[in-house]
Amino acid sequence: MKRVFDLICCLIGVVVLSPVFLIVSVLIVTDSPGGVFFRGVRIGQNGKEFKIFKFRSMRPDCEGKGKWNVGDDDDRITKIGHFLRKTKLDELPQLLNVIKGDMSLVGPRPELKYYIDMYTEREMPILDLKPGITDWASMANFEQFKGFTEASDPDQYYLNYVRPLKLELQLYYRYHHNFLSDIYCIFYTVYKVLTHSQKLPEEVQKIVDEYKVTICGQ
Repeated sequence: MKRVFDLICCLIGVVVLSPVFLIVSVLIVTDSPGGVFFRGVRIGQNGKEFKIFKFRSMRPDCEGKGKWNVGDDDDRITKIGHFLRKTKLDELPQLLNVIKGDMSLVGPRPELKYYIDMYTEREMPILDLKPGITDWASMANFEQFKGFTEASDPDQYYLNYVRPLKLELQLYYRYHHNFLSDIYCIFYTVYKVLTHSQKLPEEVQKIVDEYKVTICGQ
């Protein structure tokens, strides 16, 4: 059922959003050379590598040539790239990854092999699932680029503050997800994008609060 739902929603989404795809594509190629899409290698279900689709928001071929995690002040970001990242429009082409079968609408966000290699035995079950366009970790870290911008070392900030909470929420999803909760997460994602609300579902907020106490000492 999940796969059928993903396919139907993504095919409809690509058709409905085709004018947005066209406009964004034109803006990207007129802003800087290098093509429309970014195709970075990520780790998917069962540790399988795949190439993720994103609208290109940085200069071509610069991933890993500098910090992995990018703040808003990173000079690798193009002019239109700042807008794409803040609005999350750069993520829209991942609908194509869902259609291909590499990803799902909802699931743990796909990660770089560099960070997958750090997984503990407890965290490895996250890879049992297809990665998703959105998940509860994405909702909790919705404006993480602000932290990357303010941090003296964005990669260290990710390792110390973003990644631990991300893993806890992905483990929560791994053991508690179902079809209805996926639909709820999709609607919550739309709500979050439109309102930028800090509110989270009760169970998710509980994990965030526990994380702040145990990790951050707050």
